[in-house]
Amino acid sequence: MDKDMKGEAAAKHGDGSQNGLEEIIGHQARTLTPEETAKLDKDKTLISEYKQRKFELEAQKNWDLFYKRNTTKFFKDRHWTKREFSELISEKQDSDVKTILEVGCGVGNFIFPLLEEDKNLYFHACDFSKRAVEFVKSNPLYDAARCNAFQCDLTVDDLLDNVPPDTVDAVSMIFVLSAIHPDKMLAALHNVFKVIRPGGCILFRDYGLYDYAMLRFAPGHKLSDNFYVRQDGTRAYYFSIENLENVMTSAGFTVSKNEYVKRETVNRKEGICVPRIFVQGKFVKPLAASADPDKEATIISTGSHNSPSLREVTDSSDSSSQQVT
Repeated sequence: MDKDMKGEAAAKHGDGSQNGLEEIIGHQARTLTPEETAKLDKDKTLISEYKQRKFELEAQKNWDLFYKRNTTKFFKDRHWTKREFSELISEKQDSDVKTILEVGCGVGNFIFPLLEEDKNLYFHACDFSKRAVEFVKSNPLYDAARCNAFQCDLTVDDLLDNVPPDTVDAVSMIFVLSAIHPDKMLAALHNVFKVIRPGGCILFRDYGLYDYAMLRFAPGHKLSDNFYVRQDGTRAYYFSIENLENVMTSAGFTVSKNEYVKRETVNRKEGICVPRIFVQGKFVKPLAASADPDKEATIISTGSHNSPSLREVTDSSDSSSQQVT
């Protein structure tokens, strides 16, 4: 197991050398079994620099191929988002509109249910994959008067080319930041920061450290600490709440909420219980902030969190709309 992973996750129950007790590895949402700990300990070899550069250069192509294979059928519509994020519920008068930006919109599983339910929402929606954006625009529910969909690499393309500065009430980042190389996450968040109005926020959910999907990776898939590549070439980073707080505050946001969400997805027919660990939070642009914080900071270094929290949910179906990937 990586040294920094042990540092943020270990909890000792006595002195193992004297009392014969093992070190317990995990965090408040997930305690690893000895077998899981041993598996992570053995997985220390990183993919070669050459292959890592290749995955980075081909990132957009791999996501385009993902949507070519799966079209609009891979993810379920995200009807759970209004339950989890009350900020998506419009409380404005009929003449007012709440503006939402979804980054990583995929094929529209997030935006279309909300557009149907609330006439006072306007969406900007972007994705790394051109093919995904084409699926959004070809959806019968797509209305250019209420939605602006465009292709965007958050780490390179300026959002201001498509979204006016300081105009977005809330940005949804749902299973998006984890797909970006850790060295580029801060650039992506600075980009998002510019279009959020002061007092607006990021609504965030992503993969958490020691999620079931992370523990399933076989040796030969590790890119760096907590960062892995799947068989199809797409990548995933697994956040601790400390990692997440650090990168968000480095980008200029304040932390309103930051917690682990533990979901035990149960298939009662098969008798299978899959432990999923996500991180979920709300991160606010300060009222006095400028459109461009122009900050530099080292990304993804372990910080501290004063009052980490955990919510546990047991479902008979995966209402998170995520496959085990």
